[in-house]
Amino acid sequence: MERDNKVSITVIRRLPKYYRYLSDLLNKGINRISSQELSNMTGFTASQIRQDLNNFGGFGQQGYGYNVEELKNQLGKILGLDKIYKAVIAGAGNLGQAIANYRGFQDAGFEVLSLFDKNPKLIGIKIRDIEIRDIEEMESFIKENGVDIGIITVPKSSAQEIADIYVRSGIKGIWNFAPADIKVPDDVIVENVHLNESLFALSYFMNNKNDYIRRD
Repeated sequence: MERDNKVSITVIRRLPKYYRYLSDLLNKGINRISSQELSNMTGFTASQIRQDLNNFGGFGQQGYGYNVEELKNQLGKILGLDKIYKAVIAGAGNLGQAIANYRGFQDAGFEVLSLFDKNPKLIGIKIRDIEIRDIEEMESFIKENGVDIGIITVPKSSAQEIADIYVRSGIKGIWNFAPADIKVPDDVIVENVHLNESLFALSYFMNNKNDYIRRD
């Protein structure tokens, strides 16, 4: 869907939440919803929801609301969920294995092809039919299989090395769970998930409740 102006990152980060609630509504057999009803579910104002969606074109009808399935499908296309993405995980420890075990990613079109690790005790083990391979094989595996996304769950000290391998292999999207700010070329997208920072923020707000404003 074409648009003239860039959409703010704040709006983009709200779209997955809309998509999740619309999926829940479809599973409950609900086919129509108003912006006010969606507001009650998400915590965003009805006006904010309409403004967010208007960035991508007209979806609802006055007096009718939104067709849940149609809106979900359109948001899926906007988020790129109408495609299949091949992914690998560098780091087959507890976090890497947990990500590989989560079926929700595959259901959304993200297929984890393999995990990689340097620990010889892990190599050859399968996590939900996904094999753990030697990290030395990762670069050639990525190139041979046309991998789109590289996931980093290694320690901080190894994060940049893994990112460099991903970039060298042609990967254009990195999901980084390591507590490190990796450096990549401008044409590579990085989404950082720093668990410690999120936990520290939770700790702050638990001790300073007056500063807390719900933005999820």
